[in-house]
Amino acid sequence: GKHTVNLDNKVADVTVKPFTLEMGISFELHVTISGEKINISEIPELLIPEDWMRDKLELNFYKSEQGGGGEVENVNYDKKSRTAVITFLRPG
Repeated sequence: GKHTVNLDNKVADVTVKPFTLEMGISFELHVTISGEKINISEIPELLIPEDWMRDKLELNFYKSEQGGGGEVENVNYDKKSRTAVITFLRPG
């Protein structure tokens, strides 16, 4: 429907329209773990910006209960070779 919105003493007439959200993406990673770094290979090619992929990798390995992660110091992602190295602040 139609609505009137007051923004900073200005009135705007708006119309609500439905839209479709994209589905989430799941993928499988191959991981080699050491005390300080995790080497990841065979990262699938996804149609998302490289910084989004770095963020996804960091969030996944920041969760210590999932795969022995912890606080992430650096994510070095190479889209061309489909590899990444996650470096942690503390070995563990």
